[in-house]
Amino acid sequence: MAGQSMITLNIDGKVVEARQGQTILEAARGAGIYIPSLCYYPGLKPLPQVMPDQACQLCVVEANGTIVLSCMSTASEGMMVSTDTPAVRELRRRHMAAILRRQPADICLGERDCELQRAIDYVGPEEIPVHVSRALPTSEDNPFFSRDSSFCILCHRCLRVCDEIRGNGVIEIAFPCYKACPAGIDVPRYIRLIAGGRPSQALAVIREKVPFPAVLGRVCAAPCQEECRRGQDVDKALQIRMLKRFAADNGDDSWKQRAKFLPPTGKSVAVVGAGPAGLTCAYYLAKLGHKVTIFEALPEPGGMMRVGIPEYRLPRSILRDEIREIEASGVEIRLNTRVESWDYLFDQGYQAVFLAIGAHEEMKLGVEGENLPGVIGCVDFLRRFNLGEKLEIGNRVGVIGGGNVAVDSARAALRLGARRVTIFYRRTKNEMPAQWEEVEQALEEGAEIIFLRAPSRILRKDDRLRLELIRMELGEPDASGRCRPVPVKGTEFATELDTLIAAIGERPEVPAGFQAELGRGNVLKVNEDLGVGREGVFAGGDCVTGPALVINAIAAGRKAAQSIDRYLGGKGDIREHLVPAEEATAWLEDPTRPERLATLSHLPPEVRVNSLSRSSRA
Repeated sequence: MAGQSMITLNIDGKVVEARQGQTILEAARGAGIYIPSLCYYPGLKPLPQVMPDQACQLCVVEANGTIVLSCMSTASEGMMVSTDTPAVRELRRRHMAAILRRQPADICLGERDCELQRAIDYVGPEEIPVHVSRALPTSEDNPFFSRDSSFCILCHRCLRVCDEIRGNGVIEIAFPCYKACPAGIDVPRYIRLIAGGRPSQALAVIREKVPFPAVLGRVCAAPCQEECRRGQDVDKALQIRMLKRFAADNGDDSWKQRAKFLPPTGKSVAVVGAGPAGLTCAYYLAKLGHKVTIFEALPEPGGMMRVGIPEYRLPRSILRDEIREIEASGVEIRLNTRVESWDYLFDQGYQAVFLAIGAHEEMKLGVEGENLPGVIGCVDFLRRFNLGEKLEIGNRVGVIGGGNVAVDSARAALRLGARRVTIFYRRTKNEMPAQWEEVEQALEEGAEIIFLRAPSRILRKDDRLRLELIRMELGEPDASGRCRPVPVKGTEFATELDTLIAAIGERPEVPAGFQAELGRGNVLKVNEDLGVGREGVFAGGDCVTGPALVINAIAAGRKAAQSIDRYLGGKGDIREHLVPAEEATAWLEDPTRPERLATLSHLPPEVRVNSLSRSSRA
């Protein structure tokens, strides 16, 4: 210790010598005094300073009469520390009980050196809480170790050591709901904060990864919810999407206090498209100090969130507020501005370009008569509906397709006053790609679905359409993994319609001036960093993947921001820690609080359908 400034303090009546700047925990352990801790590791920044709400909080002590976390409290000359007072013991028991509720009690069975078992023995909870088994699969794909994620106690220590000390980054998050989120939102973490009555902190966790928490809380297809282990092992999946909505609707703006904004870099980036991918990319690039301009061909920003998703699912005020937050970060949005060539943007002085043009081109039905008056594509129909244009669709409407857009089109037609709306889908209910929750609501509202039917011809007579269809049967699986529909000869029939909406899919409409290499489905081909092959040009979202989920587009926008920042000379680091630091010392009050599944309610179908009057759209 020669050459280092030393101090002395008193820990449990013992005089301890420590180096200047050491924490109480380090000083105690250096003197052979045990203080339990599960998230501490030498060389790592204390977890309470990185993820305050994740701290194990077992290392509490009394320092000069105040309860503190010893892992982040600096020892000082003459400090009086007590590690085993009644108040300290009670706090440790509460936090240990909370940890064990989500952890098997026999995790360390047979292990000689188990930090958790040592902490359990030391803290001595009065009883071991009942644990709900997770039954997660053991990972055997790593050549160095096998990992049973069912034993994870969420201390983050193995991940942080692997990433920050070893520099390998080969350990992934244990929970399948976390891994299923394309944007990497820490689902278990924000759910625990909501359960603890902290919606603002939960919102901060969500905003660490996405700029659209309220939007996602309403329209996300929630791939995380499908992977919820509770739904597979216990009773029902948690309502993850609705919990996100709860946090967004009930949290405050405290996350802004810790938002990261870097100084201006002098670099400028053009983003083509103001959909979820383009807006997300622009937001994170602006926070990294770059000047960002979005060019949007439509009269309003939001992309398919604005013109593809009806307002009854995504209120315009919600979308508008979250886009305004992005603009407040310094992003400029130029509306009614179509860009046909990236050379034009480079000539304007931009150093990088991100193409996020979406997938707005209709897929054709490929049958005779599809260009007749009264036949309209779903993209055109929903765009006009969502922008408030006047639409005359008559009383009898048919929809071809089985995806979310088909269901949205059917429900929009009902709100426009159609008396009978029928969805014709060429496969069965089991193959229908639409979210079944939306399908059920469409059925409640009066839509009908006829399965195993496909259009064969469209005729027009006396101002009405005659749609001819043929019955299908399922054959062998196709490239999508679903059984291929095969026409059954001699089963043709016809129905009369006023309007037919074609909703069989969309694809990107890529201007020839971009001179980009295209793949199947007219998508842009990109490399691992989302580069398109032209230096300084990147692409992401639906124009790369084809029509996908909002959360997938957001994830693409995040990745593009990282790649573009690295291209411009930065580190590509968009990580943020937005939970207030004081959350680390928000002591748990009741670790045995009863839990119950959230229930959802909806307006009656007749109220939903009549929420949009014809006169309001004239």
